[in-house]
Amino acid sequence: MKYFLFDLDGTLTNPHEGITKCVQYALDYFGIHEEDLDKLDVFIGPPLTESFQKYYGLSYEDSLIALKKYRERFETVGLYENEKYEGIEKVLQCLKDRNKKIYLATSKPEKFAIKILEYFNLDKYFDGMVGASMDLSRNKKCDVIKEVFDRYSIKDTDNVIMIGDREHDILGAKQMNIKSIGVYYGFAKKGELEKAGADYIVDTIDELVGLINQI
Repeated sequence: MKYFLFDLDGTLTNPHEGITKCVQYALDYFGIHEEDLDKLDVFIGPPLTESFQKYYGLSYEDSLIALKKYRERFETVGLYENEKYEGIEKVLQCLKDRNKKIYLATSKPEKFAIKILEYFNLDKYFDGMVGASMDLSRNKKCDVIKEVFDRYSIKDTDNVIMIGDREHDILGAKQMNIKSIGVYYGFAKKGELEKAGADYIVDTIDELVGLINQI
């Protein structure tokens, strides 16, 4: 493999505190008071508007309002309620040492994703960083991956692999006809990555290091 695409939340960093507190803040606006932040982990990874509809029954129109409230807190506070996974720099350095190309492909808005990578000094490893658009026109993982291909002129898709912790990463990779690695140190539920059809699955960052050195 020559090109390695990485998800952000649950793959490079653990955003549990920031995302769940921002979702909690948005739900409060609608009079929904969720005290158990762990229940809100389901919001980590998928597009937020879809999750507000799926898990709390908001209409599409209300999900857009919820997204606006979420961002209200996220861009000032929640962005930095985050932590880098221990050992993830070893993964990225291994790839750089082998002259691989590394790209970010996240459903988080691009401007927030870049700020997070810069905050943790991870941006230095990446050859390009792509996220969702603020207007939701580029929101699904397959659309983000396509934008990576288009923006960075990647034609040899047989040599591309997507690394992520949720089914959306795996399914997005399948839609774009590329291989995928599912990681269970993030937020996937048991069996989620197998069901989605990940080509490779690892449980730990150490296992991820071993795998990428073989492919």
